[in-house]
Amino acid sequence: MPTNKQTSTKAASITVTVMGHVLEVLDRTYTDHPMADVTQGDAYKVLISCLLSLRTKDEVTMPASLRLFELADTPEQMVRLTAEQIQKAIYPVGFYRNKSLTLIEVSRDILARYEGAVPKTIDELLTLKGVGRKTANLVVGLGHQLPAVCVDTHVHRISNRLGFIATNSPDETEQVLRETLPMKYWPIVNRVLVRHGQETCKPIGPRCDVCPVLEDCQQREASPRKRSAK
Repeated sequence: MPTNKQTSTKAASITVTVMGHVLEVLDRTYTDHPMADVTQGDAYKVLISCLLSLRTKDEVTMPASLRLFELADTPEQMVRLTAEQIQKAIYPVGFYRNKSLTLIEVSRDILARYEGAVPKTIDELLTLKGVGRKTANLVVGLGHQLPAVCVDTHVHRISNRLGFIATNSPDETEQVLRETLPMKYWPIVNRVLVRHGQETCKPIGPRCDVCPVLEDCQQREASPRKRSAK
């Protein structure tokens, strides 16, 4: 396995142009982020939705987020709720009891340390309970509209399957994409690769017959499939 530096150099010299082309095609194909309607680009809502989404599918997380935001969509409002009220709103998200306590603690922390404003830097966000790099990057990118590369399991899997990179973990994928991908593409990486992974390039049974970027895919991990005859 090459080092991060070797991997990123290979990606930059061989596939960076193709990467840009693929992302542009997917950008035209998938125009909305899965969290866009629920969070409306609000950093606090993005943060809370991300915390709820851990180990929970989007079809469960998004309705739960909407129910919760009807009760509280600011740190000030959230800390006024009891854990039981939050649990009732977010059920059946995974670990909903623990998450209710996390939401209260994070909201109190934001009020105490940041005067109620969600931090804009990765390092500051990582100091909040339950926040990892994926969540921090999504808050920066989707919530604050600042350059960020948010890598979740979909982005990691699809980037490797397409042949952009060869990495072993989401953190490594984030590092290599930051090193190789022009910053103008950073805002769309999460949106287009998550949607592509959910709707077309599925972990099992990828729908290669309808894939808009089949010609540029190196089919890593996936069984090659031909397009259906039209």
